[in-house]
Formats: sequence, C-alpha cells, structure tokens
Amino acid sequence: MLRWLVRGRVGPVWMWKALLLFVAIGFAGQLLGVIFNKSSVQTAGRSIFTSPDAQGPSLGSCQPHTHIMFLKTHKTASSTVLNMLSRFGEERDLHFALPLGYQLGYPLPFNAHRVKGYRGPRAVEFHIMGNHMRFNKPEVEKVMPADTFYFSIIRNPVALAESSFAYYKEVAPAFRKAKTLGDFADDPKKYYDPRLRNNHYARNLLLFDFGMDHNANFSATLAQRAEEMIRQTFRLILVSEYFDQSMILLRHGLCWPLDAVVSFSLNARQQKLSGIGGMNGGWVGKVATATLTNVTEEQREKLRQWNALDWHLYKSFNRTFWEEINRFGLAQMEEEVALLRMRREELAQVCLRDGGKPVEAHRIRDRNIRPYQSGLVKILGYELQPGLDNATRTACLRMIRPEIQYKDVLDAKQFPRPVAAQAQPEAQNQVLAVAAGGSLLRQDSSRTGERPVGGGAAGRTVEEGERDWDGNRLMRRNQTLIGGQDKGRLS
Repeated sequence: MLRWLVRGRVGPVWMWKALLLFVAIGFAGQLLGVIFNKSSVQTAGRSIFTSPDAQGPSLGSCQPHTHIMFLKTHKTASSTVLNMLSRFGEERDLHFALPLGYQLGYPLPFNAHRVKGYRGPRAVEFHIMGNHMRFNKPEVEKVMPADTFYFSIIRNPVALAESSFAYYKEVAPAFRKAKTLGDFADDPKKYYDPRLRNNHYARNLLLFDFGMDHNANFSATLAQRAEEMIRQTFRLILVSEYFDQSMILLRHGLCWPLDAVVSFSLNARQQKLSGIGGMNGGWVGKVATATLTNVTEEQREKLRQWNALDWHLYKSFNRTFWEEINRFGLAQMEEEVALLRMRREELAQVCLRDGGKPVEAHRIRDRNIRPYQSGLVKILGYELQPGLDNATRTACLRMIRPEIQYKDVLDAKQFPRPVAAQAQPEAQNQVLAVAAGGSLLRQDSSRTGERPVGGGAAGRTVEEGERDWDGNRLMRRNQTLIGGQDKGRLS
C-alpha cells in the first residue's frame, strides 16, 4: 500500500507510516477501553459492600446481638453511633423502639408509653432502642428483652461544654445570658438557675442523661454511687475522644461485621477538617473553633469543677475503657483500628462526592439528606457520588442519612400510613426544632396524644414524689417542672 501511495505521489512515506501508527494506537485504545469497561461493570455489580473486607477479622463462633439499648447522650458523637444501629437494624428488618415524635419524652424521665406501638411490658419484641431519652431503667426494661445489650458513650465534660454552648446557645437560658463560654465558666452561678427550662444542658449533662440528679452538690460518695449504678446496667461505655477504638470494642461486644461499625461523622460542626468522611482517627467534631467557645486553661478547670459529677464519671469510665483495651490487646487494637480506618477511606471514595469531604447543608443537592441546623455553627453533611449502582447507592445513602430523616424512614417502614396522613412541610420543620433540642411543640403533642408539661387543663404536671430510676424523688426545683412564661413547654 505504501509503495502504491509513493508511486501515486500522494505524499512522503514517513507521513503514511506515522498515520498507520496512529491508527494502530487508536484501535488498541478502543480495545482496551472495552475490556476496562466490562471489568468496571462486573466490579460495580459485585458492590463494595459485599466484598470479604466488609466482614473484617474473624470474631469466632459468637452470634450477633440483636437486642440493643443505646443511651444516646448529647454532643458525644452519639448521632454517628445511632446511624450504625439504624443501618444494622434496617438491613435485617429488626423492630425499633421508636419515639412518638423524635425523642423518647426527653427531658422527662423515660416512660414506656413514649414508644410508638408499645402495648404493655414485652408484649411486642423490640430489638433496638436508641433515640434521646433521660434514662429510667424500670421503664426501659418494660420495653426491651431481658438479654438486651446496654451501652452508651461519654465525652470529656470540658469539650462537651464547648459543644453544648455552641449548639444550645439559644436554647439554654444560662448559655443565652452569657456572652462567651469563658464568661460562663468564670461565674456559672451568675447565669445558671436550676428552675429554668433547658438549663440542664449547662451542668452535668451526662449525669442528667443517665437519669440522675445533676444539680446535687458533689461528694465522693454520691459520685461513686452514680458510677456504680451505671456499671450495674451498662455493659460497655464508649469514649468519644477515642472513637475508632470504641468502635472496635463495640464490634466485638456485639459480634458485628466490620462494616456495621464503619461510619462517617454525622452532625459534626463546621471547622477545619482533615481525613476522610469527617474522621481523622477520632471524632472530628470535638472542639469548636468559634471565638465564643474559646476558654483558658484556668476556665477549663472551672468547667471541670462546675461539672464535677460528670468529670468523675469521665475519669472513671475512661480508665475502665483503657483497661478493656489492655485486655483486648494493644497490638490487636492497633491492627483492627488500622483496618477500620482503611475501610472508612475505601467506602468514602466509593460513596461520597469530593472524596468524602463534608459540605455545608445548603450545598447538598438532595434536600432529603440535608442535616438540620441549630446553634451558632453550621452542621455539615455529605453528597453521594453520582453514577452508583442501586445496591451501592442504597448502602451509601444509609451511611450519610441524618438522624431525623432516618427516624422518619424507619417509622414509615414500621407504621405505614396513607399519603394523605403525611405531615405538611411546615409541621415537619416545627418538629425538627424539637429533635434538635428546641421546645416540644403543641402541634406534635396533638398528633401523638402527649400533653406538654405545665399543669392545668392544657398540660401535664410531673407530680412531686415521682422517682428517677435510681430512687431519687423528682422535686419541683428540677427543670422537668416549670412555671411562668415557659409554661406548657419542654425541650
């Protein structure tokens, strides 16, 4: 052919040799592209969530726990933990002990009748309970089976105060009065009134969530008694500052596959982030960078003293946590944490747009997965990677679905209702304020049959003499009782 072209004086030989070379390269590229595309389709069909890596290291012959009670404490990365429980239960069609609204009667001590579908002590088998409540053991035991695995999570009270101040600044009167957290730390009693609604967010919040008197004056005897009562009920207490290590202990405690405890940080506040999926080895939402929450070392010590009961719990259970890790084996823990982080990064690259970087809510195209916003700082969320196959997209969506929306999904599956009965957008927005720590609205009460605190014909009064689960009487000075302008409202 080349000779014919030369004889025909169509062009020089070198030009045609180059042309044939380019044609050959193009043909080879097309062939390789077809092969590569076929390989990609096969990989997508298998889905990353069904790979052997999803199981993680062997757990031996144990059987997965499916009766689980998680006490969801505030500002401790508990939303991320609840997401794991929701995913595990939804994937296995387990039955959730869901609230009538978005919280299980919080901040009142939990009552079994707050659970949607409850028909008497253990009349219905509930597998998982994890929405916000103020713990009340006898009432929880009416709902959950005898073999239930109880666990919770705690956080350094100073970091917890920083996060609470940022999140509940406009909710807790004590925080609202203080210009900065440093001002509050310098003189807490100047701002704190135990009689005012929502001030429980400002002192010993962990102890309050565990169902005990957070306003009691500190004594070693009282603190040790509170610690012992928690130990008698809860088989595992996680520590948010060591979130990944906590997940390994939880995985072994529940006998769950690795993917069940792999997560992306949910409900995290906007700050400088490093790492994949909002994680950098621990919980990323630990310390606010906002000026309003900056405190000196002296003020940090004052916050420890103000939250002395919580500080005792944190020190005691942090010590127990590391004793558990030593029994587990430090080398094994390091190995499994490395696998957990590697798997998180792998799933983030598959599931999340921009390699897993959290984004502001208004930048998330899908309104159904935008996190609810509350407080002084922005709450971040994620966007899904486009082009995922259906199975992978479903699994990825579960990992990033915010707490409030996930509750709605589970509720709709357990209690299907006609389209006409769906809440209107305005009503939904009001209910979201409740779940974020705002006031319980009458609109929600009318739907569920609950009545707000306050007394009189329009409200339900917590009678003096009712008891916490630890036997302490509920007194009128407790913030579960209110009066004045706040009448008829609770957080």
